Amino acid sequence: MKQLNMNDVFEYAENHIAVFHQQRLDAVSQKIDFNKLIEQKNPYLFKAKNILTSQDLVKGFVDAFLQSQEETLFGNFLEGLAIFVCDKVYGAKKTQLAGMDLEFEKDNTMYVIEIKAGWNWGNASQIKQLKINAKTAKEKLENETNKKVIIINGCCFGKKKNSKPERDGYYKICGQDFWYLISNDEELYKKIIEPIGHKAKQKNEEFENAYAILINKFTLEFTNRFCDDGKINWQKLIELNSGRKEKKK
Repeated sequence: MKQLNMNDVFEYAENHIAVFHQQRLDAVSQKIDFNKLIEQKNPYLFKAKNILTSQDLVKGFVDAFLQSQEETLFGNFLEGLAIFVCDKVYGAKKTQLAGMDLEFEKDNTMYVIEIKAGWNWGNASQIKQLKINAKTAKEKLENETNKKVIIINGCCFGKKKNSKPERDGYYKICGQDFWYLISNDEELYKKIIEPIGHKAKQKNEEFENAYAILINKFTLEFTNRFCDDGKINWQKLIELNSGRKEKKK
């Protein structure tokens, strides 16, 4: 085990959070296609919310798209940071075990971790698959190493634990406990908040400017295509979103 150098952590976090911000910016300035946006979001929900203006509807569609994308992008950032930290302290390596992210040895025990950004993830089938992956990984490593093997579902934030880890075949460890496990630093979960905020104000101003341009452009296009005398034509919108595709002749 090595002592974690926080300068390394800060440098990694600042460099990679910049990638997150650039990906957000790219999404609103380059990657959102109007037709795909209209086709992928749920118009029934917005009708139920009594949305009356083009701008409100467009903002609703765009915000729903961005929220889903941002959660994925930021989750990737946190997971990458966790792997970086664990490698610096315990020499962790990317594992080849199905469904798992990394493995490392501590106190003559092998730890295998599946990393998630937050604790509230997964439907019943995904949790079932985790249990299968955990059982397979544990049996394989125990046979190969003759060491104790512990499977972890590590979550970068939250406090959740599973009440019966022996039954589940893995330990769910979140927040402070997770960051401590991979770093041996009780306070790391708080220390990383500063580099994550690196240039946040500047980057978010750039994002907001690009976001405003996108909303204005899409609002104009939506009004021209889906409004009659200033009123949203929901029938026309639903037809594009959910109508049967014509068979090619």
